[in-house]
Amino acid sequence: MDFTFTEEQKLLRETVRKFVDQELKPKAAAIDRNHEVPREILTQMGELGLYGVSVPPEYGGAGMGELGHCIVGEEVARGCASTSVVTGAHVALAITAILLDGTEAQKQKYLPPMVQGKWFGAFALTEPGAGSDAAAIETRAVRDGEQYVLTGTKMFITNGSFADVLIVFAVTDKALGAHGGVTAFLVEKGMKGFKVGKIDDKMGIRGSPTTELIFEDVRIPKDNLLGQVGYGFLTAMKTLDRGRLSLAAGCLGGCKELLDLSAKYAIQRIQFGKPIAEHEAIQWMLAEMEREVYLCESIVYRTAWMADQGLRFSHESAIAKLHVSEALNRSADLAVQLHGGYGYIAEFPIERMYRDARIHRIFEGTNEIQRLIVARDVLKAHGYDLKLKVG
Repeated sequence: MDFTFTEEQKLLRETVRKFVDQELKPKAAAIDRNHEVPREILTQMGELGLYGVSVPPEYGGAGMGELGHCIVGEEVARGCASTSVVTGAHVALAITAILLDGTEAQKQKYLPPMVQGKWFGAFALTEPGAGSDAAAIETRAVRDGEQYVLTGTKMFITNGSFADVLIVFAVTDKALGAHGGVTAFLVEKGMKGFKVGKIDDKMGIRGSPTTELIFEDVRIPKDNLLGQVGYGFLTAMKTLDRGRLSLAAGCLGGCKELLDLSAKYAIQRIQFGKPIAEHEAIQWMLAEMEREVYLCESIVYRTAWMADQGLRFSHESAIAKLHVSEALNRSADLAVQLHGGYGYIAEFPIERMYRDARIHRIFEGTNEIQRLIVARDVLKAHGYDLKLKVG
């Protein structure tokens, strides 16, 4: 296996890193403080083509696949976790769902403006009573002639407050359950009866809006049905395979940034008459963080390669999400400890990164759910089918 990045991939990384260092990092603290990623930042990313890296050229993208997308996600997360989450939901969830199951007309309508950053997307699956148990959604879509009437509430929806296009999952036949009774729809901002509810005040990723969405008899043209009637849960799961990989790439970027900041601090910080980098306890912390980076990088890019080869990667994506999100949390904890009091002060980025890290073990399917998925696959490979209704 060849693990060498191509010249095109190296150039992509250099381009994103330059943007992150010059434009994003200097604004990261303000993004956290103001609870908003400036629109000009999102616009710039669209102008650089960062939303279309994994999108085929016929829809305005670069056609660089999941490897390209992971490079972008990793570098953006080094600069600002909130921006990484906003753009990850836009690309890895909303754009991906349309790419996977949209009609040609839907792809031609939605993808070019989404790739350019003129329209933004959101993925609306979670509800007040349906989090890890995604099959328990209660939002309803009832056929009425050439339309569907959508009624219900979604919660914890990233980008929900400003998205132009939303992938919304609703029950179309309760008797069939998740596998056959759930359908995905494309809902556009401004449709009558659709409104944004409460915007949540969160521990971390504060610049990424997390929102309640309310649908009161929203009439959806049947042309806005995404995929086939009753196959919405399958659309959601296929999309989340890529969403989990995207999240893992962002966590990898966070691990690398924490290591970089910690190594620099260890060299500069003087205690007992010498840099703390001279102390074995600090060296061990850095070694642990470097170990996490090496393992996580291997997992992320191997899984991305599998996706680009057209291989099944649901199992590996679950492992990537599980392992790399926990590695980020371990690295953040070590970074706070290494920085001492400075790591606990909001003036320094370590404190923000520590708060931002925690959510990654929860969204895109909790790590407990990922363990169930992995265990199910292991047992199935040995001839025992658990029949778990997750993932």
